[in-house]
Amino acid sequence: MANGDIRVRGLAARAGGWSARHRWAAVGIWVLFVVLAMGLGSAAGRVDVKDSDQLKGETHTAAKIIEDAGIDEPAGETVLIQAKDGGVKATDAEFRAAVTAVVEAVEGTGKVTDVTSPYDTDTISKDGRSALVQFDMRGDAETAGERVEPVLKAVEGVQKDHESLRIEEIGGASMMKTFDDAFGDDFQKAEYSAVPVALGILLIAFGALVAALLPVALAVTAIMATMGLMGLVSHVMPMSDTANSVMLLVGLAVGVDYCLFYLRREREEREAGRDAQTALRIAAATSGRAIIVSGVTVCVAMAGMLFTGLAEFEAMGLASLMVVAVAMVGSVTVLPALLSLLGGRVEKGRIPFLGRRRRSGNSDSRFWTAVLKGVLARPVLSAVVAAGALLAIAAPAVGMKTQNLTLDQEFGDSLPIVQTYNRVNDAFPGGSEPAEVVVKADDINAPEVRDALAAFKEEAVTSGASRGPVEIKLHDQQNIAFVYVPLVGGSDLDKAGASLEKLRDEVRPDTLGKVDGVEAPITGQVAGSQDFNDQLAGAVIPVFAFVVVFAFVLMLLSFRSLTVAITSILLNLLSVGAAYGILVAVFQHGWGASLVGAEGVGAIITWLPLFLFVILFGLSMDYHVFVVSRIREARLRGRTTRDAIQHGVVTTAGVVTSAAVIMVAVFAIFGTLSMQSMKQMGVGLAAAVLIDATIIRGVLLPAVMALLGERNWYLPKWLHRLPDLTHDEAPEAVARPVARDDEGERLGV
Repeated sequence: MANGDIRVRGLAARAGGWSARHRWAAVGIWVLFVVLAMGLGSAAGRVDVKDSDQLKGETHTAAKIIEDAGIDEPAGETVLIQAKDGGVKATDAEFRAAVTAVVEAVEGTGKVTDVTSPYDTDTISKDGRSALVQFDMRGDAETAGERVEPVLKAVEGVQKDHESLRIEEIGGASMMKTFDDAFGDDFQKAEYSAVPVALGILLIAFGALVAALLPVALAVTAIMATMGLMGLVSHVMPMSDTANSVMLLVGLAVGVDYCLFYLRREREEREAGRDAQTALRIAAATSGRAIIVSGVTVCVAMAGMLFTGLAEFEAMGLASLMVVAVAMVGSVTVLPALLSLLGGRVEKGRIPFLGRRRRSGNSDSRFWTAVLKGVLARPVLSAVVAAGALLAIAAPAVGMKTQNLTLDQEFGDSLPIVQTYNRVNDAFPGGSEPAEVVVKADDINAPEVRDALAAFKEEAVTSGASRGPVEIKLHDQQNIAFVYVPLVGGSDLDKAGASLEKLRDEVRPDTLGKVDGVEAPITGQVAGSQDFNDQLAGAVIPVFAFVVVFAFVLMLLSFRSLTVAITSILLNLLSVGAAYGILVAVFQHGWGASLVGAEGVGAIITWLPLFLFVILFGLSMDYHVFVVSRIREARLRGRTTRDAIQHGVVTTAGVVTSAAVIMVAVFAIFGTLSMQSMKQMGVGLAAAVLIDATIIRGVLLPAVMALLGERNWYLPKWLHRLPDLTHDEAPEAVARPVARDDEGERLGV
């Protein structure tokens, strides 16, 4: 095909060309889409994940029984009354007076119901120094934290009158209020600060206010549109606040990155002497294509979460997939239109020093030029050193221990209520988080059912699964009974898990299991944690296989190279492994934990490894596709493979560095939150992106490609029948004048 007659085959080039010619229409369609999505989503409302849908297994069965019966379980609260020294016992008059005062005080608030005295329920510790007053909050359990303050103040008043005793309240409502007061705005502040941080870094990267605002504006509008779409989609697949937060995080990262790739290429072509229209068309045909390949790959990775079977993960996966797709479409449609409209005004609002530096500086990075010179001169040594370093960083991951963090692991000793939690568990192992047996029968008051309940209550203690007291609450109208069993092991999840297994595998079959027509699923925090872990463990292989296989196929089709597809997968896995190693070293072993304001809590929260794998595998493809696309483009233009590697890595170094700095900064914000699980997520994501953009893309990738030489582009003959999704156009050819037909199928000026 002659240079003057380049037919545009690429989807991105077509979209960019159409948008540049129909600028106002493209912008108007985008604005209309965002407004409609938000309006329809707001009108439809968002359906959130229900408790009965959160997990499968017994936890799901129990929640479904409760939901179908229309029983609203209240938020339970407990007041610990404990002697500060060994002198006072629960039988002493002073202790009894304090118990009476607590009962009267909480009842006097009018906010509680079913207040029970420890002398009636036998909730007195074995040493006789601790006792529990228990009650339920009136009203909806979900909003109980908003109504618990008068009760907390009443308990504080009793404490002031009995200074020789420790009188403290803990429960669902009080913990909800405490955490909302301490950390309620924590996550929201992190979300809000992410946008200014990204904007500040873009100002440094571009040196001009308008150019810096474009990526942020597009990312924010993509997020707004996705929020509306989440409302619509939630009627088919329920959403959640967690999914919303993850969507915002991913949307900001990829939205800014995609625009950054596009803008930098358009700027580079203009600096090379192209006119504005030609520069825009080249950016559409090259960076636009890389954005589509990257976006589809990220979407596939996010879709992996749909295979977990966990409602929360499915919501996160779908929300992330949608925002990536919206950001990708916006980047290759409305961005070219905006750039065409703005023309040279995209450079408006120059930052004086940065603007001069950008105009006078070479687009190639001197730092990365020097690094690449050394890497390409000694590719074997560079590959061995880089791979060895990453394997060493990943090594601690071999001993990774995952578990759901206990309250003290999650928050440390920063809150008094955590100490109360520990004291209750020490005095009443499992009392603060009992197993809950939901018993459903045709007639809950039938003699055989009553006998089975009594036998279960007795055997739960005699088997060693519980030290009691075991409490039974009947709901006669619904023919349901709740049996609350404090588990031996308390806050020690391993021991409590063993107690739970004893209840499920021994006590239940010997008692309730012998009565026909009785269902008795066992739920509660420990059971929920165990069911979650079991389900997550079963999802690892399907999710892993789906993401890796589909990413491999997409890379194979997009680059028509078996070698590129294999190396991209291996490098991404190495990046994820290094992130795991850092997480284990810092949070499990505590090495350098103080440097990031964290603690060595002895474990990684259960959901994080799979979550990180999916997110990182997707985001790592951003850089990989962008860099390899530039290398392949240079190779097709006639450069040798070594020169193409040099050109591709150095010319993309600036944009990859800027994109990585934005991602690292945004993720690092979440690493500053108070909760250890959020710290783990933030540090893991930030460390992985930093490693990926430096060691992987700057050293290991060029070293491996240099060693492979022409084998980088190897495609077996039997694979030549695969669909060709390359759609490459050489920029020099695109730059020459070309006649355009009525359908706009050709590029040129």
